[in-house]
Amino acid sequence: MDHPTQDMQSFRGKILLATPAMDDPRFAFSVIYMIGHDASGAMGFIINKAKSGLNISDLLDQIGIEGSVNVADTPVLDGGPVDLDRGFVIHSLDYFKPETSLKVSESLGMTPTKDAMESLVSDTPPKQAIMAIGYAGWSAGQLEAEIADNAWLVSDGDDALIFSDDFAGKWATALSAIGIDPSSLSQSGGRA
Repeated sequence: MDHPTQDMQSFRGKILLATPAMDDPRFAFSVIYMIGHDASGAMGFIINKAKSGLNISDLLDQIGIEGSVNVADTPVLDGGPVDLDRGFVIHSLDYFKPETSLKVSESLGMTPTKDAMESLVSDTPPKQAIMAIGYAGWSAGQLEAEIADNAWLVSDGDDALIFSDDFAGKWATALSAIGIDPSSLSQSGGRA
């Protein structure tokens, strides 16, 4: 999911904001950071829903990593309903392994391996990192259809928003950043 076709707009590195037209309760009020989008489908992580009571440090023992987290020990994100047994680290590009990492934007990458978790306890961790369990995925054409049905608004990626720990406020903050008052969205779909 790296290279869009020339006639297709890629939402890689963008933010999706669920609108009231989103009829899937798993995605109501979601803010999703898109890490891949091409003609075969799309992939992203819900960045405003945390797994209750679970921080990055809580997972270290489970995956056999010793040490203390040397970046913010943030809550683990509930990244989406796909691959619920897999973890993914979204991180600044000061940590990047070409063989396992995906460059998502000019400042961020994603790595789905134990190596990324080990970097969080190293002496040279990425400056910023969050971890998600699971992801949101769309088959070919599905995301485009949902956007056409007004289920999502699209905005530019925003590192401050992505790494913010204000999970309850991210949706409203992201809408405000694109000039939309959340209360102006109608419950029947789209903007009021």
